[in-house]
Amino acid sequence: MMLKNDHYTYRITWSQEDGEYVGLCAEFPSLSWLASVPEEALTRIRKVVAEVVSDLQKNGEDIPEPLSTRKFSGNFVVRVPPELHRQLVVEAAEAGISLNRLASSKLNS
Repeated sequence: MMLKNDHYTYRITWSQEDGEYVGLCAEFPSLSWLASVPEEALTRIRKVVAEVVSDLQKNGEDIPEPLSTRKFSGNFVVRVPPELHRQLVVEAAEAGISLNRLASSKLNS
């Protein structure tokens, strides 16, 4: 069974510890699937997610919204030590830009 319109975020990575590929889904961090080839890891993790979504639907539980369809405001708060805050404000002032522009630039690089 596969999900119709599966828009979840999948990743396949090599597990040195297990000696196999591991399939992961960002929206379901507790789920994974090991396989000897990456294509099988992807196919199997997608099937596991479909089964979990089906169970959640049957039980009337909330189903995680895919990251790909979520709306993001572009705003988030980051707490830093006061010394770093001061250093960043000085750096932004010296560059003639706002602190937000400096932070965005650093996050983007």
